[in-house]
Amino acid sequence: MNKGRVFIISGPSGSGKDTLMKKVFEKAPDILFSISSITRPMRVGEVEGEKYNFISRERFEEMIANDELLEHNVFVGNYYGTPKAPVLNAVNDGKNMLIEVDVNGAYQILEKIPDAVSIFIMPPSLEILKARLTGRGTDEQSVIDKRLFEALREISCAKDYDYIVVNDDLETAANEFVSIMSVDKFKTDRNLELINKILNK
Repeated sequence: MNKGRVFIISGPSGSGKDTLMKKVFEKAPDILFSISSITRPMRVGEVEGEKYNFISRERFEEMIANDELLEHNVFVGNYYGTPKAPVLNAVNDGKNMLIEVDVNGAYQILEKIPDAVSIFIMPPSLEILKARLTGRGTDEQSVIDKRLFEALREISCAKDYDYIVVNDDLETAANEFVSIMSVDKFKTDRNLELINKILNK
């Protein structure tokens, strides 16, 4: 049985990652989603185990010490990271796993899983990115400027990713994302078992 593949998805605030991922899972329900561990309190509307596992700071630091994470970082004083075991177990079982992380997390994962496929979600233009970040116009300009600066910093890292998907039309972007996952199964390194099976006979 061939191993599965890890697919990394990143993109700045305003790129529409969450909406795109929902559409991707509708089109490719067999792909698994990596649930992050996080130490901040659960927010209203969040569900344990849906996108995050909410754990204590002590448990998270234990995971760091025991090398149980593929990547981790600190944001506003809270830890967040990707547990290693669920990802590796899924891949060894021949299943594909999607991990949503920022660019820093992506670099950490690629150090440990070099054959992971990295996909960057790009806004169609700077003007549309600004409009999405502005949202309903309730944020102060200083907050918007900070979000835009961070978004542009992340976009500058897009050149290090394997693929770029421009999220302009949602349906098109989702189809392109699924196409990347589909064509990956035809890559040579995914078919070495078949090659060896024929040669050995």
